[in-house]
This record gives sequence, structure tokens and C-alpha cells, in this order.
Amino acid sequence: MHDLQALRAFVTVAREGSVSRAAARLHLTQPAVSLKLKHFQEELGLTLFRRRPQGLALTDDGQALLPAAERALAAMAAFEQSARALHGTLHGRLRIGTIVDPEFIRLGAFLHRLVESAPQLETELQHGMSGSVLEWIRREELDVGFFLAPPGEGPGPEAPEIDYRELTHFDYHVVAPPGWGSRVAASNWASLAALPWIVTPTLSAHYRLLHGVLGPLGLTPNGVAQVDQEACMLDLVRAGVGLSLARDALAMAERQERGLTVVEGVRLPCALCFVWRRERSEEPAIAAALEVLESAWGGQR
Repeated sequence: MHDLQALRAFVTVAREGSVSRAAARLHLTQPAVSLKLKHFQEELGLTLFRRRPQGLALTDDGQALLPAAERALAAMAAFEQSARALHGTLHGRLRIGTIVDPEFIRLGAFLHRLVESAPQLETELQHGMSGSVLEWIRREELDVGFFLAPPGEGPGPEAPEIDYRELTHFDYHVVAPPGWGSRVAASNWASLAALPWIVTPTLSAHYRLLHGVLGPLGLTPNGVAQVDQEACMLDLVRAGVGLSLARDALAMAERQERGLTVVEGVRLPCALCFVWRRERSEEPAIAAALEVLESAWGGQR
């Protein structure tokens, strides 16, 4: 007697009193469960069940064997759990690409949970623009990372080998220097594009979002300065150099604290994503990162 599935079938039918209900619980067909019971009883040389109008009931022999069968299954479950535990300690290094500021991507909560679940796993952080992180992952210079894109788009068709998970949605606003309210009152893209802009490199999310809306209109922003960090962009806006994009929370804070002008009625939806190479999804370190990511973000979308 060595068929563990037959032992499970015996115990489950005994508990359920029905082959059909046992089959549903075991994710097997009714004929398959019936066949396993038949062979199981033949192998033992015992009759374990008797039929009755309500279903199946244990015979005296079945009643006598049930506790031992349950103990055998419990012992096997404990054995399998112990075996899994031997493979459960993660070692090695996980290279993570970060963007914008640590608070926004909840980097602290993410790393805290990752260290708790895999204390032997070394993490290495590399900061960059959203598009840079994506390219590093595509070249396998990083393992996972954060990425910004319009909701539902992810890395797009240009990166079919990359899988992603959206963590949260937010909006980018157009912000202007203090006192520019009259200059941006029109709030249409043609008039806004003609004003001075603080632009970003092509690998930045700002560039992709802005050109995604201006390109179809045949427009390009009137760039007067190029920077690659949000803090620098906001400094230049405060100094009166030109317009820029800012995340909703930053835009509202800058309007309240520094008097920046937030252009009314203009928003660019965006999603914060977590990205990795699709074929590496089952690698233990990446799988662990994806698991703790859910707890760090609390299922928010």
C-alpha cells in the first residue's frame, strides 16, 4: 500500500459521507475517487464502506482504520512541511531599482518586510529614472524595480519580456511659478506647450507622459532647461524658470507652502508599477519580493 492519493480519498470520503463531495474537495472526478477506493479496499482485503440512502457510511473495519489513516496523512503533511522549510531560507542578492523618493514608493516598508521574511537575502539598491530602471532590468543588471507608466500600460509592447504589477494610481499636475495664474489660465495644451518648460530626458516618466499627450496634437514643449530629478525641477519652477509636472501630493503641497500655481483642469493619470523579467517570476528571491510587496502596499490600487 503506497498510494497516498488513495489514503486521502478514503479519509475524505469518510469525512464527507459522499463520493461526489469528496471528489469536489480533492479536485478529482467522481469515477477517479471511486476507482481509488476500490483499489484501496482490494489491496487491504477489507470492506471499508457500506451504502445507505444518504450516501456512504464506514463499516466497523473502516471506523477502526480511520484514526490511523488520519495520523498517517498528518505525519506526511508534517514531513512535507519540514522538507519545504529546508528550501525556505533564501540566500543571495536581490538588485532593486528605485525611483523618485523612498517615501512615495514605500521603500522602507518594502525592505523591512523583505528582511523579515528572508533575513539571509542581501539587497542592493540602484536609483535612477523610471526608464533607466526598466532598461537595467531588461539587460539583467537589476532583478526588480519600480516604474511609472499610464494606468494599464506597464512597460508597453516594446518590452514584452517584462511583467509588472500596478501598486497605486495617482495624477501628475502641471505646476507653474508663483504669480503665473494668468499665463496658464487658458489650460489648453497648445498654449501651455508654448510657455517655457523644464523638460526631462527621454528615459523619464515625465517625458513619456508629456509627449504622450502632446505628440498626437503635433506639439512639443518649449524646453528651456533639462533636469533629471524632481527636486531640481521644483526648484526651477519656484525660481520662475518655467512649467513642470509634479505628482498630485507634491503639487498640492507646493501650492500651499510655496505658492506655486497648479494649472486647473489638466491632469496626467499615472500608475506606480513594480517590474521584473517574466521568465524569472518563479526565482525564489523575486517571488519573495512579490509576496512582501502586497503587504507593503496593503492591496491598494
